[in-house]
Amino acid sequence: MRNPIQEIFVSAAPSDLEENPSPKQKRKNQFAVKRGAIPPSSQVLLFHSDQWEKLVEVACLNRPVGDGLKYAFVKQLGGSGDGGRDIEARLQPNLIEGQWDLYQGKHYNHALTPSDVFKELAKFFLHLAAKTYPEPRYYYLCAPRGVGNDLHNLMTRPHEFKQRLLQDWKEGKTGFKGRSLELTPDLEKLIMTFDFEKIIECQTRDILEWHSKDQRAHFDLFGIEGERGDDPLTPAEPETHEQVYIEELQKVYAEFTGRNLTLDELMASSSCGDHFQSQRTNFYCAEGLKIFSRDTHGEEHFDDLLKMVLVGIDPKIKSPRHKTGLDRLEAGTSGAEQLVVNDSVLAPNLRPGDLPGTCHHLANQKRLKWVR
Repeated sequence: MRNPIQEIFVSAAPSDLEENPSPKQKRKNQFAVKRGAIPPSSQVLLFHSDQWEKLVEVACLNRPVGDGLKYAFVKQLGGSGDGGRDIEARLQPNLIEGQWDLYQGKHYNHALTPSDVFKELAKFFLHLAAKTYPEPRYYYLCAPRGVGNDLHNLMTRPHEFKQRLLQDWKEGKTGFKGRSLELTPDLEKLIMTFDFEKIIECQTRDILEWHSKDQRAHFDLFGIEGERGDDPLTPAEPETHEQVYIEELQKVYAEFTGRNLTLDELMASSSCGDHFQSQRTNFYCAEGLKIFSRDTHGEEHFDDLLKMVLVGIDPKIKSPRHKTGLDRLEAGTSGAEQLVVNDSVLAPNLRPGDLPGTCHHLANQKRLKWVR
């Protein structure tokens, strides 16, 4: 036989509890740039070159590349001997022609011009000719200030872009002064066969979007604060995931009243019903904090907070002066409310009810018992 609490938990399906939605749309947890803070798109303008390349590398690690897949291998190579590829991102573990993307990070104090890019493309084609690496799928230009108008217009006309590069190289213009002899017939043939549509601007907003998929890394790098949304409402009827801590509360009330109350009786009780519902409200306050932690920092930080609370209230709960489960419950929740948990990254976002509510999360994990 099921006990009365199990009957209610089983019958209270989530769909049954959503018939009374909030009259306004709930605010979701999110990252927010606070007043006075510099948004990431502006912060990256202050980066040095290596920081920018590292940002692009992390963004590539997070970038979706189709069918829910990500790159199999990503590595920052910028610096001496990089062969004109700051970041190498492979679709397969091995470096195979057409199965990898080259990201060129250019952090200048101006938008990219043809003279900035032509010399980088010259290096790229020389290394292709030397077989330093196979031909990539795409060649991405990554610059925080983007591609300037002259270069942008060239890139929209790939054939003209190719012809301009070759002509300026031959004539020693646009950054090619004294380099015309490098353009051998074989190298020119290689360039002629290369599809210049593969040369693409990778916009800063896309790089930042990919980077933000690792929320913790994005948060740490840019100092963006998590903004806590609305907590979940306390359902009229208990849900399945509340079962353990509610059973612990039932033991408290059974000891206090001298009789085992069914859940319906408890909720209707003039002496215990309001107190019981207030404990459930605190549980859902802490549930909101748990969801916020998951969405902005990682759920492990909520787990760390639970450990802090358990250490802080354990001596209070185990005091020999407490004779009943209700004494221990009140000592635990009031003790939690008084704790200072500044070491937790969640501390700035705590709300009334959060810390008392963590006691019920601990009970729900069978790490706390009120009745001995």
